[in-house]
Amino acid sequence: MRKMRALAELEGNTLQIGPYKLENTLIVAPMAGVTDRPFRELCLSHGAGMAVSEMMSSNPAMWRTAKSMNRMVHLDEKGIRSVQIAGAEPTLMADAARYCVENGAQIVDINMGCPAKKVNKKLAGSALLTRPDIIEQILKAVVSAVDVPVTLKTRTGWDPENKNCLQIAKLAEDCGIQALALHGRTRACMYKGEAEYDSIRAVKEAISIPVIANGDIDTPQKAKHVLEYTGADALMIGRPAQGRPWIFREIQHYLDTGEELAAPPMKEVEAILLGHVQELHQFYGELKGLRIARKHVGWYLKEHDLIGDFRRTFNAIEDANQQIDALQDYFVNVA
Repeated sequence: MRKMRALAELEGNTLQIGPYKLENTLIVAPMAGVTDRPFRELCLSHGAGMAVSEMMSSNPAMWRTAKSMNRMVHLDEKGIRSVQIAGAEPTLMADAARYCVENGAQIVDINMGCPAKKVNKKLAGSALLTRPDIIEQILKAVVSAVDVPVTLKTRTGWDPENKNCLQIAKLAEDCGIQALALHGRTRACMYKGEAEYDSIRAVKEAISIPVIANGDIDTPQKAKHVLEYTGADALMIGRPAQGRPWIFREIQHYLDTGEELAAPPMKEVEAILLGHVQELHQFYGELKGLRIARKHVGWYLKEHDLIGDFRRTFNAIEDANQQIDALQDYFVNVA
């Protein structure tokens, strides 16, 4: 039975999910191995209204591992604390939701969109789209388990011949889900081709809870188009924010004024990148932090280091301080 809670609703130019009012309608998508605490807080500082954590397994044997502990949100974290859980067993998903809330989560998000094989082979992520019966059990179990809003992130279907996003969206609303994020691709499409905004539009027209559009929102102009075409209540941005956390302020400025915000000067890019790398070193420890920093540096510099010579040199560095020195020297040379 659905709990009696205030449904998520739009207020003016922003979105409210349960008691939590977002500063705007731009949300950082949960991305495994990317949306850790340093990245979430960086995106929030550059204009995101909320950031969803990378997914945490519902398997309790995994909760105390170093990897899972790093993925947890904590009471002192900035912004609205939304944590994503993944799994296929309703009871374990409910337990995971309770565990996340006990450790600081203010919103619990259910992953039914991840297309990765290692996740899908356990019937988790987007593999659940083949089993609406299990989806219903999971949604009801998680909503009943916690006294915080529960949201859902999913895809348009299993493959282009089996799209069931309308069915899942209506089921989610009936089960008490308070907002639905829809990536406009099927599981089979992975991240290829163009996002299906027609499907997001159809879902928005079919349900009354807020719908968050996700997929290929990589420019301010595209953001405006997606909002207008789909009627979505908010936007969720993932890969386009990698190495470009300021995309949120660029989009918000365009939505507010209709004008493009100038790209950040290299000195600002340098400050953001150096700060991000230092936060990774501090958060993970120097050894793990410097390894994780490599992919972020590659994303930041992909438009500047076109040949890739610097990235190859940078990726061979095994000392955190040397990483910082190398980045500072790089920006001196490109200034």
